[in-house]
Amino acid sequence: MGQTVRPPAMSVLPRVLSLVLALLAVALPASAQTMRVGVVDTQRAVMETEDGLRMQATLKKLFDSRQRELDKKQEDLQKEKDDLDKQRDVLSKVAFAKRADKWQREMVQLQTVFVEYNKELQKKQGELTQPIFQKAMNIIRRVATQEGFDLVVDKQAVPYSRSDLDVTDRVITLYNQGGPAEDTTKGGKPSAPGAAAPAAPAGPKPLTPPTLTPPSAPK
Repeated sequence: MGQTVRPPAMSVLPRVLSLVLALLAVALPASAQTMRVGVVDTQRAVMETEDGLRMQATLKKLFDSRQRELDKKQEDLQKEKDDLDKQRDVLSKVAFAKRADKWQREMVQLQTVFVEYNKELQKKQGELTQPIFQKAMNIIRRVATQEGFDLVVDKQAVPYSRSDLDVTDRVITLYNQGGPAEDTTKGGKPSAPGAAAPAAPAGPKPLTPPTLTPPSAPK
């Protein structure tokens, strides 16, 4: 009578997996030690330089100017609406409709100006930030070369990093000391001319949109 061949006991699998994981645990640290990694807060490295602070002041000045203009236009429209509502029962329906239509056109124009001003702020931010961003990137590459880093990651892109790996303060200091505007590192690839700058946390916030309600038509 032939001997029955039985499948391997299921208890063998955990032992096999444990052996594989043990081998990986031994192999991974050895390979990880061959790579040096630095960390930089790109946004702070751009915004907290002297140029970055001046850029923020320029944007705030433009923002405040545009917001005052929008507030003044909205205030004028509100006064016109209040006056129109007071005369609702005095004016004929035709006269009221004519003035209400004019008010609506002015309101649409104000909303268009609001959109244009926000686009202007975004464009200005890009124009001012881009050269600061490019210079900061060149300094980051120079620091990476000096420190022998194989990789520099953005602090915002990782959940945790050791504080001693952070080179942000050094980048800001070198930038303010007049670090080179051109990439002087060997083997470093310059950023593409059209590379986008990071979103600036202290950049121009959106302008306050118009929130007026149209005049009430007479009954």
